[in-house]
Amino acid sequence: MALGRSLSCALACLIALPGAGEAQPAGTPPAAATVSATGQSQAIFPTPRHVEAAKGHLDLTAGIRIVAQPGDAAAGRIAGIFGQWTAGRFQPAGGAGAALHLQRAKGMAPETYQLDIGPAGARVTASDDRGLFYGLVSFWQLATASDGRSIAAQRIDDGPALGWRGAMLDSARHFQSPRYVRSFIDWMAAHKLNRLHWHLVDDQGWRIEIKAFPKLTGIGAARRPARAPGAPPLPDYRGFYTQAELRDIVAYAADRGIEIVPEIDVPGHALSAIRAYPEWGMGVPVPPGTEADWGVFPWLYNSDAATLAALETILAEVIDIFPGRTIHIGGDEAVKNQWRASAATQARIAALGLKDENALQGWMMSRLARFLEAHGRTAIGWDEILEGDVPQSVAVMSWRGIDGAIEAARKGHDAVLSPSPDLYLDHIQAQHPGDPPGRGGIISLASVLAFEPRPAELSPAERTHILGVQANIWTEHIRTEERTSFMAFPRLSALAEVAWTGHGSKDYPAFLRRLMPQLDRLRPLGLEPSSSAWTPAIAIEPAGARARVALSVQGGLPVQYSVDGGPPLPYNAPFTVDVPAEVAAWALLDGRKLGVGTTRRLTADGLQRRDSRELETCQRKVDLVLEDDFPATGRRAAFLIDILEPCWIYRGATFDRVTDIELGVGQLPFNFQVGKDRDAIHFRTPKTPAGEFEVRLDDCDGPVIATLPLAPAVSNPGVTRLTAPVAPTTGRHDLCLTYTATGPDPLWAIETVDLLQREPR
Repeated sequence: MALGRSLSCALACLIALPGAGEAQPAGTPPAAATVSATGQSQAIFPTPRHVEAAKGHLDLTAGIRIVAQPGDAAAGRIAGIFGQWTAGRFQPAGGAGAALHLQRAKGMAPETYQLDIGPAGARVTASDDRGLFYGLVSFWQLATASDGRSIAAQRIDDGPALGWRGAMLDSARHFQSPRYVRSFIDWMAAHKLNRLHWHLVDDQGWRIEIKAFPKLTGIGAARRPARAPGAPPLPDYRGFYTQAELRDIVAYAADRGIEIVPEIDVPGHALSAIRAYPEWGMGVPVPPGTEADWGVFPWLYNSDAATLAALETILAEVIDIFPGRTIHIGGDEAVKNQWRASAATQARIAALGLKDENALQGWMMSRLARFLEAHGRTAIGWDEILEGDVPQSVAVMSWRGIDGAIEAARKGHDAVLSPSPDLYLDHIQAQHPGDPPGRGGIISLASVLAFEPRPAELSPAERTHILGVQANIWTEHIRTEERTSFMAFPRLSALAEVAWTGHGSKDYPAFLRRLMPQLDRLRPLGLEPSSSAWTPAIAIEPAGARARVALSVQGGLPVQYSVDGGPPLPYNAPFTVDVPAEVAAWALLDGRKLGVGTTRRLTADGLQRRDSRELETCQRKVDLVLEDDFPATGRRAAFLIDILEPCWIYRGATFDRVTDIELGVGQLPFNFQVGKDRDAIHFRTPKTPAGEFEVRLDDCDGPVIATLPLAPAVSNPGVTRLTAPVAPTTGRHDLCLTYTATGPDPLWAIETVDLLQREPR
């Protein structure tokens, strides 16, 4: 960035603005938000603490000069960022247009700012860099609202309620390019988020260059993706960040007010490291291809002195790359079976005078935490670390609900709320057929917005240990960068609102009024967010010779629809239409169309077609929306499936005149580390060598009304259409669809179900 010009203006350039006042004293608690009735104040995101209207407007037609105080290099860098974000409309120092001055003031609380806007210019006042940055973000939001030609005069006093406002990005399972990570940081910064928890290592990949141990990336950063039997091999998956790339990203984030918290997971999630350096493990062989599995692996680091020394060497390089205060050391999902079976490990537990394997994990985590503390850093770990005796200085990230944060706070640990499933953004947002894969169980935009970040179970004193909140983007099933954006936003926008204001909200329409302009201004910065939250679902079923149509949308928004391009009609209840027909539907916000809506073509043959995601799984043990492993490039089918009990329910099938059933089925590798749960996966005995799908009436113990042999699908790596006649049936029934097999690999999954009416034979 060309920043020299941004430092050219002296203090004499500062202008007097109406409404200027005293800076907020340090430590002043955030007040409740009070906003004047100015339309433009709706543009500020997240909701500001206080906005006070003034007289007049600031003219933007000639542009804006951002002016930093002499010698304030950080403010100059901040000014340069907004020159980039606005394609030159905000320019450091010289040029025409009004001036926006960046000014320091002692005594203001961290991250707070005052933004004063008058007809003659504007001023951001803050004590620290983040406060200056957030004030400039708010000015940018106002300047990009409406027609962008002027801003109403006003004064904004603002600051966050919570200090940790985070997102976790998993780059270990699926790698994102440095370019994408920088874009992700921009999107976070525009939401005033301040922590990027970067999950850089896991069983499936080691993504951070460690010069002392080059095989970590030479071996541990690559894997051969799993595939179903008979499917063509996929190309190797690999990628890692060099230390030079990491330093560049760290500096990029720091200029935008974001501290990167790297994670090196110990003692579990260690397979990528153990593949590279087997001496760090427990000596248990790793079957080829295991690194392509998902789930909870049993391979752990051992507790030998040499291994702990190696981990400290790794952490020393991590410390050198990442200057932030906090380093994440994992601690989650460490299955202790290999430790229990190891005589050497049991001897070490005895020699150390420890109670059990959990205590050994606590001892290891404590040693690494003390190493970090000796180097001026603070360790944070997942809530399992509370099962061992870790120092009180170690912070806790509560992911198994919020109980870990409550326990941590009561024990005097600082804690971050990051609970599953509430803030796990790998969960799908809706069951729309076109949405990308993910973990089953919908986590909606409205539910994230309603999340309460301050547990009521804690006393006021205990609550001071709650540092903040974080949403996690695990990428086992998020294969591409585009899908990462889709899954993260706008739910991460809702998390930003919660973290900044310090409370959840059920005023969904008010949030959407702020959200929509926020998303619009981020599209030029490369963000393509999901619109699933306001895209209506269109459900159909036969109604005699016609179709019955039901519409639904999240958050209780009003919906309109049209039939065959006709006039818009308000949706109040299911309606019937003649077929063929085309139904379009869209949600409304303040009487205006929200997003592009959705359209569905209705035909006589398709009235009883169900996409996989319009079915239900029978037991909902581990629901996933999985993507086919074929082809290597191009569109792949997606399947809703319970991997521990592959079984589906089709609700409310109408059987009058139905003669046949057609299934679109695909096969998936069972690449899941689920421990003993795999032994509990049972199937009915096949009647044919390849097995068959069975369709049962009313429930899963009901009579079989159709059988579809799988033999034609065995040699097809893609989706196969299987058709079979249906036993004569009348009326309305649920269907249970299962398949017979000798084991779970491969998994057979359903893409579509069609109930058909054939002409008489």
